[in-house]
Amino acid sequence: MEIRLAAVYDMATAPTVTPDRVNQVTRKTYPNYKVIVLNDDFNTFQHVAECLVKYIPGMSGDRAWDLTNQVHYEGQAIVWVGPQEPAELYHQQLRRAGLTMAPLEAA
Repeated sequence: MEIRLAAVYDMATAPTVTPDRVNQVTRKTYPNYKVIVLNDDFNTFQHVAECLVKYIPGMSGDRAWDLTNQVHYEGQAIVWVGPQEPAELYHQQLRRAGLTMAPLEAA
């Protein structure tokens, strides 16, 4: 009696293909940053609202007044969120205008 193992080894198998991870690109988005104005005892409502309209792109007068009220009653307001470079610019402009600013922080 002869057992033939050759039949078992003659079975065709598909080669295993692993993805080439070296060529895969993983894209990570840059974090957004929050520009936060803090309440203080020396800036007027008018000045804060005018600065927001002047330095924050697309800021309407009504939205500036809403944020100014939020600063006054809640102690702070996030006035802009976005990429780091413009966030740094708006933060610096508002600070130079005399507003009290929280440090930039990731959103």
